[in-house]
Parts: sequence; structure tokens; C-alpha cells
Amino acid sequence: MKNLDAKVLDKIVKGTIAAVEKSKTQIFDIYEAAREEMEKVRKDVERIKQETADIIFKVDELEKRERRSRLRLMEVSRNFGKYAEADVKAAYEDTSNVQLELAMARLQEQSLRRQRDDLELRLKTLKGTVEKAESLVSQVGAVLGYLGSQMGIVVSQIESLQASQMFGAKIIKAQEEERRRVAREIHDGPAQAMANIVFRAEVCERLIETDIARAKTELKDLREQVRAALGETRKIIFDLRPMTLDDLGLVPTVRRVLETMKERSKVYPEIKVLGEEKRLDSHIEIGLFRIIQEALNNVEKHAKATSVWVRIDFRPSVVSAVIEDDGEGFASIDTVGNESFGLMGMRERINLLGGDLNVKSEQGKGTSVFVTVPLKQ
Repeated sequence: MKNLDAKVLDKIVKGTIAAVEKSKTQIFDIYEAAREEMEKVRKDVERIKQETADIIFKVDELEKRERRSRLRLMEVSRNFGKYAEADVKAAYEDTSNVQLELAMARLQEQSLRRQRDDLELRLKTLKGTVEKAESLVSQVGAVLGYLGSQMGIVVSQIESLQASQMFGAKIIKAQEEERRRVAREIHDGPAQAMANIVFRAEVCERLIETDIARAKTELKDLREQVRAALGETRKIIFDLRPMTLDDLGLVPTVRRVLETMKERSKVYPEIKVLGEEKRLDSHIEIGLFRIIQEALNNVEKHAKATSVWVRIDFRPSVVSAVIEDDGEGFASIDTVGNESFGLMGMRERINLLGGDLNVKSEQGKGTSVFVTVPLKQ
């Protein structure tokens, strides 16, 4: 390849990354708007359910009144000579009024039930939109990392190796800053909102006095769904930027990921540390952690494994990691390599760190991921 002018190349690199970053921001804005609308509709569903419960209680009471008034009317009709004309007239009017009020209440109940069903359908649709937007943000982030790394390769042909590594470190730093920002926003927004919904659902459960079995079942289901969403939100926060990585380093953070993995899945994890454990440069810790994290995600989601082993080896000039599982494996890396954004991201991160990554797998005998990252002397 012929050498390119450094200024032209720099302009292309900056322009491309800026365009992709802008697209990512716009998609994230769409995701935020959809999420806010989803929370609004969720509150409307809660309100309509409460109003429906209230009108059902009112209908029940009116039905009781209507039965009493009809009995009264029957008694008056059978003993017409025993009651005064005013009593007969009052009985007829009372029955008529109660029946009219009951009919109106039943119409209102039907209307509220339709509104509830429509809102629940809309909430389901919005939830799907939010999930798709969130997935698209992740995919665009992966593409951004891929583009950045490929451009880094071009830059390395006209700049020194040190400059290329600095460029890669800046990309990783920018990505992690974005992760930290999103984590803070999610923590302050949807996580708090969902916790509040759980509390309100419990209050509603105590207040509803009609159709108890049905009301409690619906509210308990709602509460469990919200708690599950809350747990997933907190998991997303940790995945975006685990605070232990900044405070304690690589190994404690990996230990926490393994503990969480053990709690939520049937995979039994083990970790072994060789050499003298030490803190590494920030971009190395971040990059190596993300590679290990992605490998563990693949084990949990796809490997159908019962155990996974992580070994981290600290040496003076290199740090290495091995992630092995006893899952079903796959026949060839080519069958997944071109389609997996996860594996693509792992390779791009290791390239930016100037290290090596190898994946070995055999059908029915599990998968092993070998990672090696050089350290500055």
C-alpha cells in the first residue's frame, strides 16, 4: 500500500469517527425517549388498573343495592293494599334509579377494561422498541470500535508503533467514558423509578379490597416483573462500568463477575491467580477485563456449560488470561467468527493492546480462550 498523506488521513479518521459517534448519540436519544414514554405508559396502566378495581367494587355494591331494591319492590307489589301510594311510588323510583346507576357503572367498567387492555398492549410494544434501540446502540458501539481499530491499523503504517498504541488507548478511554456516563444516567433514572414502582405495587396490594385473589395475583406478578427489571438494570450498570475496576483492579472485578454469574446461572466458576498480583495501566486493565467479560458472557449464553475456569498470570513483561469451559463447544471458529460481534470486539481490543488472542474449541469438549498482553518495561 502506498503511503498516505498524514493530514488527509487524520481528517478522514476524525470525520468518520465523529459521524459514527453522532449516529450513536442520536440512537441513544431515541432509546431514552422511548424509555421515558414506556415509563409514562406504565404509570398510566397502574392508574387505570386502580380505577378499574374501584369501579368493579362500585358495581358489586350497586348490584347488592339493586337486589335489595327489587326485593323491596316485589314485597310492595305483593301487598299492594298494605302500603300507601307514596311507599309504592318510592319503591319503583328507587329500583329504577339503582338500575340506571348500575347500568352506567357497568358501561364505565367496560370502558376502563378496554383502556387497560389497550395500554398494556402499548406498553408491550414500547418495551420491544426500547429493547431494539438498546441492542442497536450496542451494535453501533461495536461497529465504532471496529472502525476505530481498522483506522488505527492504517495510521500505524505512517506513524510509529507507540503512536498507534496511544491512539488505541484514546479510543478505549472514550468508550469507557461513555459507558460511565450511561451507567450514571440509568442508575439515577430507571433503576430508581422501578424501585418506586415496587413500593407502590405493595401499597396497592394492601389497599385493594375487592376481588382479592385476582388483584393480589396481578400485583404480585407486576412486582416480580419489576424486580426482575430492576435486577437487570443493575446488571447493565455493572457491565457498563464496574466501579471495582477503578478502585481495586482487575482480579477483584473478575471475582465479582464470577460470583454474579454463579448466582444467576447453573455455571460453577473458579479463578486462579498466578504470579504476583499487581495493578496495571488503566487501559490495559479495562481492555483485558472486557475481553474476559465477553468470554464469560459467551459461556453463560451459548456454551451450555456446567463449569468455567479463569486463570490470570502476572509476569514482569506480560499478563495472560485463560478462560476455559466444559460446554458443547463448536467444530470450527469459522462458523461463528464472522457473525459474532462479541468475538469481533475481543479481537479488536486485543489488537489495540498489542497482544494476542486465540480461541480453541472442539465439538462436545468445550472452548478455551487464550489472551496475552505485553507490559511496558
